[in-house]
Amino acid sequence: MNVLRSAIYVLWLAVTVVPWAILVLVYSIFVRGDRLYWFTMRWLRMAIWGARVICGVSHRIQGWENLPDSRIILCPKHQSTWETFAFPTLMPHPLCYVFKRELLLIPFFGWAMGRLDMIHIDRSRRAEAWNKVAEKGRLFMSRGSWVIMFPEGTRAPRGGQGAYKSGATRLAIATDTPVVPIAMNSARCWPRRSFVLRPGVIDISIGRPIPPAGRQPDEMMREVERWIESEMRRLDPEAYAPPAPAAQPT
Repeated sequence: MNVLRSAIYVLWLAVTVVPWAILVLVYSIFVRGDRLYWFTMRWLRMAIWGARVICGVSHRIQGWENLPDSRIILCPKHQSTWETFAFPTLMPHPLCYVFKRELLLIPFFGWAMGRLDMIHIDRSRRAEAWNKVAEKGRLFMSRGSWVIMFPEGTRAPRGGQGAYKSGATRLAIATDTPVVPIAMNSARCWPRRSFVLRPGVIDISIGRPIPPAGRQPDEMMREVERWIESEMRRLDPEAYAPPAPAAQPT
């Protein structure tokens, strides 16, 4: 049943993204900035609605009170495609994603994303990529956007952990912007590298902002990592349960 429902959901995504992306491309000729962003995000609302109605994937959020109204850099755990769709529909400010530029080549979806105020980088050119992140991040945050960077860089399997890179905290220190760590167990419903969704509730926990004053990037990122990974074990304890001991021979 999950396979059938997921197939219907993928079809829903494909059928809706093409006309909406065309609308975005046309609309972007006349309108840019926040108005274009919120118009584009309507498709993501359809994507999250489809996951809930078709596949039974819902969510609940803890820690809303930790989000300030001032500029911040979001540092979420990354386990699935779900959060990349969901965060723009949940947050009160436009989000500026930092992502690899290859995503712009995805037909329709990537083309529309390329018209938004996002930061797409060439990962093979690290110095150039960082300069772009610092320049564009400062610019877009001055316009009211929040920057979002997945510190692990790519999706980690459920119960797993990637290497936490200090790009987000480096930007935080350079721009004097707090970092907000976020934990979530999205892989419980949408596993990594899979389009077979499982019904259930995704828990999202928003941590307190971490100020950058007097900090070093690596040391600050270690605090982000400790909070997220500790919170992950609270949100999804069965994923981190130790393996059962092997049976002893009699």
